[in-house]
Parts: sequence; structure tokens; C-alpha cells
Amino acid sequence: MDKTKDNLILIGMPGSGKSTVGVLLAKALGMDFLDIDLVIQQREGALLQELVDSRGTEGFLDAEEAAVKSLSCAGYVIAPGGSAVCRPGAAEHLKKLGTLVYLRLSCEALTARLTNMATRGIAMEPGQTLQDVYNFRAPLYERYADLTVDADNPTIHSTVSAVLRALNAPKDVLSRWPQA
Repeated sequence: MDKTKDNLILIGMPGSGKSTVGVLLAKALGMDFLDIDLVIQQREGALLQELVDSRGTEGFLDAEEAAVKSLSCAGYVIAPGGSAVCRPGAAEHLKKLGTLVYLRLSCEALTARLTNMATRGIAMEPGQTLQDVYNFRAPLYERYADLTVDADNPTIHSTVSAVLRALNAPKDVLSRWPQA
């Protein structure tokens, strides 16, 4: 990991494993964990889906960008929402905070994982499909990522191991995780 940056930020589509992998990475690296979706809910006093329903996609993205831009921290593994890269101000602030790791997953795998699309709080316009959102966001993830890790792994532990290897984590840290 780039020692000049203080945080590790996981970006990717909803369902790519940012929160679950993030908690395990924080444990493995001795860092704290921060889920920006929870920051948004605390700041706004509503669940993500309620925000999308009441404010629309643009209003939700405004709230997400404000939450991201409010962050000033060091020593964290951070899991922003999948739409954080949709606003340049939010994406650029994340870049200033640390190293961005894109957890890349195929749209087919995402479709299999996401069984709660209507209640998950995903920023998408009425009529948009998951494929539409994927096609729009994938190039943004690629643009902002410092590292890309394929998250089509059979287990969360193998994804954690893949991220640790991409970060060139010390051998004692790697030895605690199954190889992908």
C-alpha cells in the first residue's frame, strides 16, 4: 500500500463486497473501518432507500457527496457507496484520502448476488437496469482506481487475500488468508 496515503478505500458496484471485505481487511491490517452508507444514514436521519425514494437519484447523490466530502480521517478502510464515483467531487475527495481499490465483479455475478434491488438504496433512475448502471459506473471505477482486484472469487476470504496481495501486504498478514 502507498505509505504516503493514510486510508484504503474500496470502490465498486453494490454487491461487490466493499463492506464485508472492508471489515476483514481492517482486521487484517490493524486499521479501523468506516462504511459511508452508515454515515449518510446518520447525517440524513433516514435509510438509504428512503432517501432515494424521497429525494430521487440526484438528491441521494447530493447527500452522498456531502457525506464523502465531510470525511477527514486516517488509518481507515473505507467502504463508500457504489455511486460515490458518480460525482467528481466525491471521487476526487476519496482519492485525496487514500488508495482506491476497485473490487471488480461481472454484471452476471452482481445480478446473482443482489436479491434486494428494490430496498437496497441503489442510486438508479426509474427504468434503469443493473446492466445500465454497471455500464455507466465501470469506466468511472477504472478511472479512479489505484488498484483493481477481481472480486469474482468463490469466497470473501479469497477476495480479501487478493486485495492483500495487490497491496503487497507483509507475508505474516498474507499467511492468515486463504489464497484465491
